[in-house]
Amino acid sequence: MNLNLFEKIFNYQIISRLEDSGTFMITSHERSWLKTMLQHPAAEEAFTAATLGKLQQLLEPESMMDITEAFTEKARSTERQVYHAYLRPLRRAIMNQQGICISYQVKGGRTKLDELGFPYKLEYSMVKKEWYLLWYHQRRKTLMSTRLHKILAVAEEALPDHEIAQYGAAIHAALEQHKASTSIQVLREYNRELSRILYAFSCFEKEVDYDAELDLYTIQVTFAKNETDYMLSKLRFLGKRVRIVGDPALQQRMYETTVKALDRYADNG
Repeated sequence: MNLNLFEKIFNYQIISRLEDSGTFMITSHERSWLKTMLQHPAAEEAFTAATLGKLQQLLEPESMMDITEAFTEKARSTERQVYHAYLRPLRRAIMNQQGICISYQVKGGRTKLDELGFPYKLEYSMVKKEWYLLWYHQRRKTLMSTRLHKILAVAEEALPDHEIAQYGAAIHAALEQHKASTSIQVLREYNRELSRILYAFSCFEKEVDYDAELDLYTIQVTFAKNETDYMLSKLRFLGKRVRIVGDPALQQRMYETTVKALDRYADNG
């Protein structure tokens, strides 16, 4: 059933206000999926006993997904651990805005011991299936990205407020230098697939603008420059549903990758 213009504007305003307040809605299917995931052995390590018990209690009325016959799992490479022992202490240090004393391995097997830094963010690479810590190196004055399985030891270090503000500003400046953004228009005939399209960009920062007169959605997507290829893969996945606007460089990259793909199927006579 098609929504009229008033309903579209109203729904967009409601969703925007929920996002601004930090509230999000989940479907019954998502709650069922979460209940199933809590049965994974890693859940006991990923959550405290109190948090795990509360989630299980809240999800008790939900039916658990039965995936025993729905999927056939083919041979795969060895799965790395989805949870790491350092996730919880690092997350706590980030939340409390504390410094860290960290020992870790670098290329060539060399070891860096008791380096002081300020943790910024934990990231999970869907490509490499690994956790990374983004942190500011106090001595080198640079933003670092370290795989969690390369960390040998980490401990919290108290920092004065002026140093916390100083490191925060340095991290923000470093991130801005490595950021890129582009505008993605949703073709009007695919407006009903907006949720699916937004989900494809869920790992990026984004803002959505709606032009009521043109019935046109524009998504402003912000991403790290070293994630450009991943961004292009998302655009190729969405196909004719979206198009890049106002970004000639990214449009050219998209054009080049499309031509290379078509050349594989060209008739060579």
